[in-house]
Amino acid sequence: MAAAASQPYVHKGRHRILGAFAGLFAFVALLGAIARMLPESLQSLPYVPVVVSVTPWFTLLAALALMLALVARCWGVALLALVLIGVQIWWQTPFFRPGEGLPAGANNAVSSVRPNTDDAYARVMTMNVYKGHADARTIVNLVRDQHIEVLALQETTDAFIAALKAAGLGDYLPYSQVSSSDGVYGNGLWSASPLGNPVDDEVDSSASFMPGGTVQFNGSKTAIRFVSVHTTSPKPGMWEQWRRSQDELGMMRTRTDAHYVFMGDFNATTDHTAFRNFLGTRFRDAAQEAGHGFTFTWPQNRPHIPAFAGIDHVVLDQGITAGQVTVAHVPGSDHAALLATIAVR
Repeated sequence: MAAAASQPYVHKGRHRILGAFAGLFAFVALLGAIARMLPESLQSLPYVPVVVSVTPWFTLLAALALMLALVARCWGVALLALVLIGVQIWWQTPFFRPGEGLPAGANNAVSSVRPNTDDAYARVMTMNVYKGHADARTIVNLVRDQHIEVLALQETTDAFIAALKAAGLGDYLPYSQVSSSDGVYGNGLWSASPLGNPVDDEVDSSASFMPGGTVQFNGSKTAIRFVSVHTTSPKPGMWEQWRRSQDELGMMRTRTDAHYVFMGDFNATTDHTAFRNFLGTRFRDAAQEAGHGFTFTWPQNRPHIPAFAGIDHVVLDQGITAGQVTVAHVPGSDHAALLATIAVR
C-alpha cells in the first residue's frame, strides 16, 4: 500500500521537473522572439544582434518546450510554446515559399561552357575570404565549375589577390575592381564582362570601402550596378558602429539612378530589423526570393559547430529575380560561399 501510494507523488515530481524545463525553454524562446521584434535602435544593444542572428533556432526550443509541457500538463506553457512556434513559422516561411522563379531559359544559359555575357542571366557568387586565408584555388574552381559571371569577395589581401591571379581567375573573370579603406583588408568585384564606372566605395560606408561597377545585360540594353558589401561585425565595443554601417547601407534605397545587386557579408540576417529596413519595399533577399530553404553561411571553420547564421546575402533590386541559391564550403574561411542565378528583365 505504501509503495502504491508513493507513485502519484513520483509522477507529480516528474511532472514538476518537466514543467520547470518546459517553462524555462519557453521563456528563452520568448526572449528570442522579443529580441527579433525590437526596433533597430534597441537591437544594437550589447549582444542583442548575436541573439537575433540565431532566431530560427528558437523554433526548436519552443517545440521542445511544447512537448515537455504537454507531458507535464502545463497547458499555459504549452499554449505559449505553440504561439511562439507559429510566430517563427510566419517569420521563416519566405525561405521555403518559392517566389517568381527563374525563366525557363535561365538554367541552360548559365550552364554553358563559356557564359554568355550578352544575355539576361548570370550566375553570381559572394564570399568573405577571412583576411585572405580562404583557399584561392577552390574559389577559382568554383568560378569555373559554376560558370560564375560576377564575383564579390570580402576581406581580401594583396597576397590573396596574387594567389587568385596565380590560380587563373583572370581566365574566367578578367575585369575587376578591388579597394581597401585601411590598406590591409579590402573588398572586390570580378566580372566576365567589363565593369562600367567602377568606384572604390559605392556606399560611402564607415565600415569599409564597398566597390561598385556596372554590368550590362540583355545585349547592353539593361545596366545592373553590382556592389561588394562588408559591414561592421557586431561584437563587444562595436555595437553602435554595426548599426551605423547598416544605416549607411540602408541609404542606398534612395539611390534611384541605377538598378542594384548587393553581394557580400552584411553581418546581419533577415531577422535583424536593420537588414529588413535596408530591404524596405525596394530590395529583396535572393534566398527568400528563391524559396529553397535557409542559406546558413557562418561559421564554417569550427568542426563541432554547424553553420547557424545566414549573414551573407545576394540582394536584388526590382526587376531582378533569383533562383538556384546554394552555399559551398571553401577551406580556410569562416564563411561559406553563397551562389545564385539571377535573371534581369
